[in-house]
Amino acid sequence: MSEIKKIATRESYGNALAELGKEHEDIIVLDADLAGATKTATFKKEVPNRFFDCGIAECNMAGIAAGLSTCGKVPFMSSFAMFAAGRAYEQVRNSIGYPHLNVKIGATHAGISVGEDGATHQCIEDIALMREIPGMTVINPADDIEARAAVRAAYEHEGPVYMRFGRLAIPVINDETTYKFELGKGIEMKSGKDVTIIATGLCVGESLAAAKMLAQDGIDAQVINIHTIKPIDEDIIVNAAKATGKVVTVEEHSVIGGLGSAVADVLCEKQPTKMMKIGVNDVFGESGPAVELIHKYGLDAEGIYGKIKDFLA
Repeated sequence: MSEIKKIATRESYGNALAELGKEHEDIIVLDADLAGATKTATFKKEVPNRFFDCGIAECNMAGIAAGLSTCGKVPFMSSFAMFAAGRAYEQVRNSIGYPHLNVKIGATHAGISVGEDGATHQCIEDIALMREIPGMTVINPADDIEARAAVRAAYEHEGPVYMRFGRLAIPVINDETTYKFELGKGIEMKSGKDVTIIATGLCVGESLAAAKMLAQDGIDAQVINIHTIKPIDEDIIVNAAKATGKVVTVEEHSVIGGLGSAVADVLCEKQPTKMMKIGVNDVFGESGPAVELIHKYGLDAEGIYGKIKDFLA
């Protein structure tokens, strides 16, 4: 049996930028002295005259991006999620969000899968911060294929976009020959009648693996991938809740304000349903190997399986 291909979505980000940069002369990439880690160095190698290192000054970078967008450029400002969404929050809100400028934010190294960098760098609040900004589109792709498609979709979309990418190499779960990315549309990865698992980012692959484990116990789980957390696909959520009557959300993010909260907002208003949120439970992360952290925080297939079993019991 051939080994499953794995690639970090931050690599996908860099590769997609390089492809787009050669196609579109209005793309400019900004980085905050992290081009090797965010993989924007891939763009720099291909289009060096449209790459600018802003130094360790993310707030200033947001202002530069805002200014460039008013001159007809499409800037992609890039840094770790902790800095792009955290340190530069005020500038993203007031200089990009408020005037609704056409700036794209590429935030890498999100979630606890940052690993040994520890709690200060493991941003588990960024989805909550960004989805609160009026008019901000928020995307969290599940694999390499989806991430590259998301970057292209972000370029084609008019308005501010926040894209969340990871450091850890994760399995490719989509088929490039058939995959279609559409902003604001969830994807049913597996049908099921007993419970709906709604996941985002690296947790989509883990949820599919958990669904296989549940199937061995006679539990038929539906798995839905929500790559666009804002605007969220209300129809797929409501229809799934009607069909199974039980919903579980899974995310590498705080259970407060992220995917789970967005899904709960939809269900509370349109289809009250028994629901459980799986994520980081109001704690900070910690330093350690990424795979071990994902296991400790119950975000791998085994942890998801166990929590769903308890939920259904």
